[in-house]
Amino acid sequence: MHENRSAVLKLSGFRAVIEPDHWVPGSYTLVVDGTPQSHVNVEDPSQLFFEYVQRMGHVIDRVRMPGEPITAVHLGAGALTLPRYIETTRPGSRQQVIELESDLVDLVRQVLPWSRQASIRIRYGDARDVMGRLPAGLHGTVDLLIVDVFAGARTPAHVTSAEFYREAVSLLAGDGVILVNIADGPGLAFARGQTATLRSVTRDVAALAEPQVLKGRRFGNVVLAGSPSPLPLEWMPRLLAGGPHPAKVVSGRELVDWIAGAPIVTDATAVASPLPSAGIFRARS
Repeated sequence: MHENRSAVLKLSGFRAVIEPDHWVPGSYTLVVDGTPQSHVNVEDPSQLFFEYVQRMGHVIDRVRMPGEPITAVHLGAGALTLPRYIETTRPGSRQQVIELESDLVDLVRQVLPWSRQASIRIRYGDARDVMGRLPAGLHGTVDLLIVDVFAGARTPAHVTSAEFYREAVSLLAGDGVILVNIADGPGLAFARGQTATLRSVTRDVAALAEPQVLKGRRFGNVVLAGSPSPLPLEWMPRLLAGGPHPAKVVSGRELVDWIAGAPIVTDATAVASPLPSAGIFRARS
């Protein structure tokens, strides 16, 4: 294991640190600007730790047939938790990862190298800009697009608008899936707005989270799954059963009621996600 486990990122100035998880052997947490951003089990990348990442993993498992290679695009690299997961559970998948901070990827590559056999291509630059310049052959062929873009603890405004989502969804195959990680707190104004916005540009959307988060009672992560085709109804009980528990999936009429008339976000009105309150991310000792 490489000894230098930290770096100051040139573009943001944030400090990135890779810390061993003393509770889970073979696992490490990437912390950027004090915010845990990724957890990787290098001995078994199929094991997902953060609750919201587990929920994303359950959706990924439902894309195509189990174990079948897929074409995936990831906006935001982190420690490549989900690219590693896909490579482990769906060997031979073609994956593109877009990341702004090249020195973050350099740190992860040095400390937590991934399989050289994996077909994972890293592209550097702003997520929205680089996404717009992906090879023409990818458009309409992507099985899975994951949007998990954070600058420290916040999602930048320019990757939250209808214009952004419209461009993102254009990459998907007819039955492809977009997965969006949203962090929000009490009231859920940001999460509801993101749900309304994604729903305005794609046919079907479902939200997955812990019930107290969906009720707006505490800060947490909401995972949105969207598709140009109807999301298979048989997914829903399986996503619930997969946990982590307690779990809730909101779709259909219930989702419309949950959005509660939230306005669609545009480039002109977009704002960054809310900053978590101090102390919400406490390292385990």
